[in-house]
Amino acid sequence: MTEKHHPFPDLPAYSDEERVSRARAAYDQLKTRHSCRDFAATPVPREVIENAIRAAGTAPNGANHQPWHFAVIASPDKKRAIREAAEAEERRFYGEDGDKPKASEQWLDALAPIGTDASKPFLETAPYLIACFAQRTGGIEEDGETQNYYVNESVGIACGMLITALHEAGLATLTHTPSPMGFLRDLCGRPKNEKPLMIVVAGLPGEHATVPEHAIRKKPLKQISSWL
Repeated sequence: MTEKHHPFPDLPAYSDEERVSRARAAYDQLKTRHSCRDFAATPVPREVIENAIRAAGTAPNGANHQPWHFAVIASPDKKRAIREAAEAEERRFYGEDGDKPKASEQWLDALAPIGTDASKPFLETAPYLIACFAQRTGGIEEDGETQNYYVNESVGIACGMLITALHEAGLATLTHTPSPMGFLRDLCGRPKNEKPLMIVVAGLPGEHATVPEHAIRKKPLKQISSWL
């Protein structure tokens, strides 16, 4: 049976010059985005997060199954529990419990210019943590059984759009990926067919927030693209 189709939505009738200008403006806006590891506790309206998640939910995805779920954590108790669980994994990663680090020496060397360690206070101070889950099964009806497709790709694109929408709203963000992250499924009450992919921390930057010099460096266009 052929599904009913609708006309493609009208796109703005920009001139070539306007398209170039708007693409440049988008780049100029997004190049100010940096990961933040020092957040203020300043409240942010819930509607900001809701609309950013709506934007993420428009992402392209396999068979339109929309295989994602965004669990928003604002409860101080929940945020504390997530911080404790995440820091336990991070101490193992960095070897701060006295055992051999889970991370390779090469990996730790790569992280050194950023200055990260097992301490993650932002998981408590930021007003919102958004736990992003990938649904292996469920389909558009979320029946828990229908196979989903291109799940990681779909959810990755959605997370990128979530971060972009939050940045557009004037919020700082951080993608946090402790490994393993199974504790998130339990703490957020999500089913077994969902895999936690990342925590997006969202809020206003703290008064003393900084960006490492290493993070300022971006590859030039000629290095990240080729024209055939």
